[in-house]
Amino acid sequence: MNELEELKRVIDESKRIVIFSGAGLSTNSGIPDFRSADGLYNQKTKIQIPPEEIISHTFFMLHPKEFYEFYFSKMIYLNAKPNLAHKYFAKLEEDGKVLGVVTQNIDNLHQEAGSKKVYELHGSVMRNYCMKCHKFYSLKDIYNEAFDVPKCICGGIIKPDVVLYEEGLDETTIMKSIDAISHADTLIVVGTSLTVYPAAGFIRYFRGKNLVLLNKSQTSYDQMATIAIHDDIKNVIEYLERK
Repeated sequence: MNELEELKRVIDESKRIVIFSGAGLSTNSGIPDFRSADGLYNQKTKIQIPPEEIISHTFFMLHPKEFYEFYFSKMIYLNAKPNLAHKYFAKLEEDGKVLGVVTQNIDNLHQEAGSKKVYELHGSVMRNYCMKCHKFYSLKDIYNEAFDVPKCICGGIIKPDVVLYEEGLDETTIMKSIDAISHADTLIVVGTSLTVYPAAGFIRYFRGKNLVLLNKSQTSYDQMATIAIHDDIKNVIEYLERK
């Protein structure tokens, strides 16, 4: 039995699957990941400042105009749609096999595909709030092609509800994510190199039977995995759907 056949068997036999997803899951939806050759961190910026610095809390507070120029032009993909993998995992939840999705992604594509229980570790581009009066704004409310800093009706600056560098994760989301992972019989980790902490460390709370890693490149957790497949997730899902 090859690894794909074994994965199909594991999914069929599992009753409490948790999906842990990273940026690699959304590349087939046209959203770049972070660390690959054409990823976010390797893209040139007009102001010659590393992207990691631009998407930090300090930079946002000091240079909101430059932050939003980068954010709107490099991190917002208004036309992105859920791909085959998002839809497949949503269908598994609909079938009662998935406890929830823990994601490092901020693109809302799991929800658009139909997943109901999604724990967004790094927030969402869909939610934005005024730093002064805390009024809520959608992405459509604040997006502008001039890349101007969005302002609230009260005059306050609007901030995306995404976790920037130097900011902590939401405690409630952390607890719900760990609870789901610790109760899973199978954990499917997909599209992440597991190098971003503290999120990557959540894998260690898994106590179930099958740890599955689906990523193009190897990860430091491969030796712990029951199944580790290094391929485009599209090819994996196409195989699973044929069987």
